Amino acid sequence: MALPQRRNRRKHPLRFGWLFLAGLLLVACDGRQSAFSPNGFNAREILFTSWVLFVGGAAIFVFVMALAAYAVFARGERFPGARAWVIGGGILFPVVTLTALQVHEFGLARRLVTLGETPALTVEVTGNMWWWDVLYRLPDGEPLRSANEIVIPAGRPVELLVKAGDVIHSFWVPSLAGKMDMIPGHVNRLTLLAEKPGTYRGQCAEYCGAQHALMAFEVVVEPAERFDTWLTDQRRPVQRPLDAFLARGYDTFFSYGCQSCHAVRGTPAVSTIGPDLSGVGGRQSLGAGSFGNNVGTFAGWIASAQHLKPGNAMPSFNIMDGEDLRALSAWLESLK
Repeated sequence: MALPQRRNRRKHPLRFGWLFLAGLLLVACDGRQSAFSPNGFNAREILFTSWVLFVGGAAIFVFVMALAAYAVFARGERFPGARAWVIGGGILFPVVTLTALQVHEFGLARRLVTLGETPALTVEVTGNMWWWDVLYRLPDGEPLRSANEIVIPAGRPVELLVKAGDVIHSFWVPSLAGKMDMIPGHVNRLTLLAEKPGTYRGQCAEYCGAQHALMAFEVVVEPAERFDTWLTDQRRPVQRPLDAFLARGYDTFFSYGCQSCHAVRGTPAVSTIGPDLSGVGGRQSLGAGSFGNNVGTFAGWIASAQHLKPGNAMPSFNIMDGEDLRALSAWLESLK
C-alpha cells in the first residue's frame, strides 16, 4: 500500500515581504514609538525634511532613469543639447540642490537645538547598562532623581543633557525627537518641545550589550498644570508606612541591604548605584520598559532579576522569605 505523499509546501518569498510591510505599517501607526506620528516640534521638523528627501530623491531618480532610457533607445548619434545637459544637469543642478539642502539643514539644526526659547526645565539623562538614570535640575531646590521614565510638561521647551555612564548609548524617542548619542565623558544637549500630552516610548538606539533590546523608557507628557502638581508630589519624602504589612516591606528593604544600591527619598537609602525607587510604584513599567508595573512583576523581578534580564547589575534574591517578598513588593508598588 502506497503511503500518501507529503506535499512540499514552499513558502513564497512574497509572503514574508507582505508580513514585513505589515509590521512596518503597524510600527508607523503606533503613536507611542513612531517617527511617522510626530507629537513634538523636533519630530515634526525631522519628518518634514525626511519627506522632502524621499520625494525629491524619488523624482530625481525617475527623471535620470528616463533620460538614460532616452539616451539608449533614441535615434541619432548625438543627444540634443548635450553641452547644456552636461552643464545644467551635471554641474548647476547638483550645486544648487545640495546648497539649498545644506542651508535648510543648518537652519533645522539651529531650530532643534534652541527652539528660540529659554528651556523651562533641564533634565539630565544618563544611559547605563541597561537602565536610565534621570535627574531633574530644579532652580528652586535640590535635584530630583528618577529612573527609566521622564515626565515633562506639554508646550514647554525642555533641555535634556544626555551622557553615558559606561559604554556608548543613544537616546531616541521617535514621536518627539531624533536620535542623540550618549558618549562616556561627554555631554550632548537635546531640546524637546512636546505638543500633545501622552505617553511616548523611547529606546536605546545604539547596541550596548546583551540586553540592549531591553533598554527602553517612557516619556510621559503631562499638561503644564498637572506636571507642576506631579513635581510637588515627587518632592515629598517617603515615610515608614503605618500599615503593618507595608511596614514589614519597608523593613525588609533595609534588612536585605537594598539600600546599598538604591535610594528612596526621605529614608536612610541614599545610594546612586542603581535606579532611584522613590516613585517606582507610579511608573509605567519595570526593568527599563521590560515589564508591566504591578505587585506580581515586582516580586518576580526581585526574586529572578538575573533570569528575566541576564547580566544586569541586580542579583536575584531567590533566598528571600515568601512573606517578606510579598510585603516588599507591596511596599514598592505603594511608592507613587
